Amino acid sequence: MAEPFSEHELVPPEAPRIIGLKAYASHELQRLKKIQQRNVRTFRQRPLQEMSGAFGDLGTLMPLFLGLAQNGSISVSSTLVFMGLSNIITGVYFGIPLPVQPMKAIAAVAIAGKYTPPQLASAGLFVAAIVGLLSITGLVRWFTRRIPLPIVKGIQVGTGLSLIISAGSYIPLNLSSHTSAYLALLAILLFLFCCSIFPKVPFVLCIVLLCVPGVFLGYHNYHPYLSIWKPSVAVPSFADFRFGAVNAGLGQVPLTTLNSIIAVTYLATDLIPEVPETSATAIGCSVSLMNLVGCWFSAMPLCHGSGGLASQYRFGARSGASIIFLGFIKLLLGLLASEYAVVYSRIFWPVPLGVLLFLAGVELAKMGESLNTDGARDLWRKSDEAGGEAERKPRSLTSEERMRRWTVMIATVGAILAFKNDGVGFIAGLLLHITYELLDRIQAWRIGSQGTIRLNNERPDELPE
Repeated sequence: MAEPFSEHELVPPEAPRIIGLKAYASHELQRLKKIQQRNVRTFRQRPLQEMSGAFGDLGTLMPLFLGLAQNGSISVSSTLVFMGLSNIITGVYFGIPLPVQPMKAIAAVAIAGKYTPPQLASAGLFVAAIVGLLSITGLVRWFTRRIPLPIVKGIQVGTGLSLIISAGSYIPLNLSSHTSAYLALLAILLFLFCCSIFPKVPFVLCIVLLCVPGVFLGYHNYHPYLSIWKPSVAVPSFADFRFGAVNAGLGQVPLTTLNSIIAVTYLATDLIPEVPETSATAIGCSVSLMNLVGCWFSAMPLCHGSGGLASQYRFGARSGASIIFLGFIKLLLGLLASEYAVVYSRIFWPVPLGVLLFLAGVELAKMGESLNTDGARDLWRKSDEAGGEAERKPRSLTSEERMRRWTVMIATVGAILAFKNDGVGFIAGLLLHITYELLDRIQAWRIGSQGTIRLNNERPDELPE
């Protein structure tokens, strides 16, 4: 059995340390070795659950992937190849089921505007450059450490509720004309209930395998063919870069920074605390690198995401082995059979996708429950006990503090849902948090001023000579 992570290895990788290059390389090799041991051990102990969890993010991936493919905005084979490579590298380096998914804001704008591959690549390259700069300079790390926890929780809950709302679009409301869809929904819910009783049954893996016959039954007049990946480079012109960066890239930058980096950093620690804390700087560099390479080949702009992480965890993924498995599938499809992937995406039933999105949203939204409990990271501190030993204790909250933290989180959630933008939610929560801080400072100043006035008014009867 692999050795557990020692206490010093649980220190966040971004903690300030001055070490030599050789010592750093040795530390990284030891860390990667332990991560691979855990990946292998976890996959051997629960292979079906890991494979099932790997497909937990299909509800987010398939609609955007198919929409961009039908518009001709991406190269399907290049997208699958670079998504597969990113999955494999991410699973090896981080050791958690960190998803690789489309940049939602860019994808939505590109589908609506029918972007050309150079225009879409320009948007991805712009976001990659900005995120890479923020990561290398340490601004992402600084931002992650100073953002109030209620705002982070608000982004997680808001994203989760957004997924739940999106799930409704996959389930028709008219029962009379969609009887088969409701029968399928009932069957899926009954199967999900059985999987809850027998947790070793891989829910998502079974759903994915059940849809495979549809490739042949639903498309009996269309025969996909094997095709070898032939990469081609798409170089955007200045006009393409300006168009893609301004119209699609700018809106994606706050979404990527908040949801793909900061929220993921917190969520990974909450869900899988036994793995060394994921570095915001490393995640930011990961997002930057996979787009700085893939977008030149007309691949879809990619990022990580807290919703995908919650979804894959909800359906069984607990280690990097799950997305390594998924990465090899994508890589093989991209190298040899991208046509089959497109056909499979088209025939995948919408009702299962709606169920997957709904459950993923619930899993992510319930992370807000720990805001005012001992599980909140910002409430922990070190205090000296007898004998000079340090023990971690959670800071107790007053009823007023609990209400304020809850209000900031709800304000963040409400703005995200109202404006469908994580950046607006962040600003709303931050403004409310700053307002509370200013009120506290004003109150403290008033109390201090009253105390000074009282001291100045107390005059002794006689002054000493």
